[in-house]
Amino acid sequence: MRALLLAGGFGLRLRPITDTIPKCLVPIKGKPLLGYWFDTLLPNGVDRLLVNTHYMPEPVREYIYQSPWRESIDIVHEESLLGTGGTILNNRDFFLEKPFIVAHADNLTRFDARAFIEAHENRPDRVKITMMTFDTDSPQTCGIVEEDEHGLVVAFHEKQENPPGNHANGAVYIMDMSVIDFIKGLNKTVIDLSTEVLPHFMGRIHTFHNSDYHRDIGSMESLAIAEKEF
Repeated sequence: MRALLLAGGFGLRLRPITDTIPKCLVPIKGKPLLGYWFDTLLPNGVDRLLVNTHYMPEPVREYIYQSPWRESIDIVHEESLLGTGGTILNNRDFFLEKPFIVAHADNLTRFDARAFIEAHENRPDRVKITMMTFDTDSPQTCGIVEEDEHGLVVAFHEKQENPPGNHANGAVYIMDMSVIDFIKGLNKTVIDLSTEVLPHFMGRIHTFHNSDYHRDIGSMESLAIAEKEF
């Protein structure tokens, strides 16, 4: 299986750190976030990675070139950000018409990648996307996922004051190629996955719960917590 790591964001909420370093290279316990993704995916069922860049691309390229995984990693640069959906569509050929992983590389995570892939392979009929979920300690700041008794997503509750639970969307997915067909049909260049794609697949998204570790490093507070608890 191949995977796309989204690493082009500005990381505005982590300023001033991200004034001098891209968010995907922010270190936790001395190791850049991107490195955790490489070590999680490449030895465990993923044979090739694509990393997209935009903000401060040179440090990202340099980190990849020095990585022991460099022979298994490709880089694609976006002069203008295309949104998650746009980046997926723009790199369709990379996936070789097979199911693929897409993830935001600015999250800190630890999970069994082979079990994640197996969950997608054994998904219920009609399911096109397997979404990783995790238990959040701040549900008001996350996209909370509502599931039925079969683990199918029936609703999203985005950053609500009183969401129904604490199972959050981890922004890590395995997708079938039919998802890219839908994205292409939108006839747009810049496409947001959360608002323009995922709602269309409601009832056809299965969940894989990460009970090990997952945290959005989206603020100085979450960065400090990760440094203490990871």
